[in-house]
Amino acid sequence: MNQSVLEQKQSKVVEIKDKLADASSSVVVEYRGLSVAEITELRRNLRAEGIEFKVYKNKLAQRAAEEAGLGDLVEQLTGPNAIAFSTDTVAPSRVLAEFAKKHKALTLKGGVVEGKVVGPETIETLSKLPNREGMLSMLVGMLQSPIRNFAYAVSQVAGQSEEN
Repeated sequence: MNQSVLEQKQSKVVEIKDKLADASSSVVVEYRGLSVAEITELRRNLRAEGIEFKVYKNKLAQRAAEEAGLGDLVEQLTGPNAIAFSTDTVAPSRVLAEFAKKHKALTLKGGVVEGKVVGPETIETLSKLPNREGMLSMLVGMLQSPIRNFAYAVSQVAGQSEEN
């Protein structure tokens, strides 16, 4: 084998391993049966959320998964796969699951979430969670609610004191 080809493959393995390690969430999908237009639409949807979507040779991805200590991911890396990488834990699952509902050819196979290999059920569950901004607004609402209730109670007591 030509030395430069071997070096290219080794650098690809390192690239995939680094992406798996750096991402909060990586989702593996099978895209067999999608048209070029559909794949382009999917890429556009993912890019809008800051998600990187890559197609790698399975052998290279499998080797990278093993080197990253994610041996259970190897069984998901068969067939025509693509991997979505993101620093947002929920975004790839949400975007890919929404797309898969409209395009039955896209299959969620599993992935890695917060360093743990997960199956398609977990990806599906994650897809139902709100995005980061939605979660933050829910948290702010939860924090404001007791303050609002306390302020209302104080104003009611103050109003009764003025009446008496």
